[in-house]
Amino acid sequence: MRVPMRVDYGVRALVELALHEGARPMQTPEIASRQNIPEAYLDQVMTTLHKEGLTHSRRGPRGGHTLAVEPKKIDLGMIMAALEGKSRLLDCLMEPQGCELSNACAQREVWRDFEESVQERLGATTIAHMAERQRELTVALSKH
Repeated sequence: MRVPMRVDYGVRALVELALHEGARPMQTPEIASRQNIPEAYLDQVMTTLHKEGLTHSRRGPRGGHTLAVEPKKIDLGMIMAALEGKSRLLDCLMEPQGCELSNACAQREVWRDFEESVQERLGATTIAHMAERQRELTVALSKH
């Protein structure tokens, strides 16, 4: 399984916003610079996150992005769905009737169990958790 770049960038941007929650809105170039994300690509990601209701965006010199939802209420599964849609490892997990073998397929069971585990972990990991861990790692790195 591979995490799409859009999701990686979206998570990093949302963590950055969570780290600065309550401060002034952050502009795309600032987020891009801090997270080493290409600005043009991040702009597209931020547009999608705004449309999905995860961020607020305001134009202008005092504009920028803020979280629209508390970081503890945004989980990685939500971000994955917002940026990549609902997808499955195998088509037969969404449409079992499309495969004659799906009712008696051991492989399908393994991939279904794997996907359920992944979805459970994504749902249990919030932007608040990620931001806190980012703070811890930054502090630990500064001590060395």
